[in-house]
Amino acid sequence: MLDLVNGNKFSGNEARSQFITLRNDQLQVQISNYGARVVSLFAKDRAGNFDDIVLGCDFVADYYSGQGIYMGATIGRYANRIGGSIFNIGEKNYFLDYNDGVNHLHGGAKGFHTVWWELKEHSATECTMKYTSVDGDQGYPGTLSVEIKYSLKSQGLEISYKGTTSHTTYVNLCNHSYFNLKGAGNGDILSHELSLDADFYLPVDEGLIPIGKLEPVIGSPFDFNVKSPIGNHIRCNNNQLDGYDNTWVLNNPSLLKSVARVEESKSGRTLEVLTTEPAVHFYTAKISCKGKSGVMYNDHSAFCLETQHFPNSPNEPSFPSTLLHPEEEYSSTTLYRFGTI
Repeated sequence: MLDLVNGNKFSGNEARSQFITLRNDQLQVQISNYGARVVSLFAKDRAGNFDDIVLGCDFVADYYSGQGIYMGATIGRYANRIGGSIFNIGEKNYFLDYNDGVNHLHGGAKGFHTVWWELKEHSATECTMKYTSVDGDQGYPGTLSVEIKYSLKSQGLEISYKGTTSHTTYVNLCNHSYFNLKGAGNGDILSHELSLDADFYLPVDEGLIPIGKLEPVIGSPFDFNVKSPIGNHIRCNNNQLDGYDNTWVLNNPSLLKSVARVEESKSGRTLEVLTTEPAVHFYTAKISCKGKSGVMYNDHSAFCLETQHFPNSPNEPSFPSTLLHPEEEYSSTTLYRFGTI
């Protein structure tokens, strides 16, 4: 099995910090209980050499604020944005924490990315963490109990979520890892080639809130049905595009299907994404911050493929519902599968 953790400077400076290392012959992943986040992921290139391919920070305190705040983290209670920081259930309005102008982003300023998760189970290849979000947390109704399980599956990292609530509420969880298949800090990702199984995307307003309709990707910079370099159209004149920070509607969502693939020719690494979710938010990291080992991360130094439900679905009846009732169990799975060409 791999043993690369000694080459990773990441460490905690609080007594409650825990770091779980999962490893097999193909991958090594380190998980922090702060935000239940992926802090390193070592994968092979075509020559068999391992590199850490996720952006992140050296110390847990570096994730408390700034542009590293979401890196690798579990996002909840609601990934992406809710317009006006408000929704209703029945005839009652619920007012959420607003942390993105007037809008609610990634569960609020004290979302799941900012909390200490409890380690429930741990083996060499998987770990389970849990967290209970109390009734009224960030404005949400119901006490929500969540478990997240990280599992190594041969060449892949599978992330599974389960949740139950005491009162009807909205839930939309995802992982927010920033990938660079050349290795974290090794330049931009504009030459990476992406394919996405999606015929439509969600156009948004000035606050990045979906306007309630689906737009065909064909003939636009959002068409990745045929494999294309990420940088081909990233700077084109389009009012929906300022670097990619957009949601694609996946074709024929199912129990677990392949929805995206990224290839990087220099390293030969590939990433395939399989998910049970109906959408993926593709983000090409508009950042400028210091990362691991003091390396600067700049614009487009990584990409995110955030598998999730539609942004603002609590306020759009035509979007797939994210309501969770007390008699139900929330369940979602995403598999990030790595390989080489």
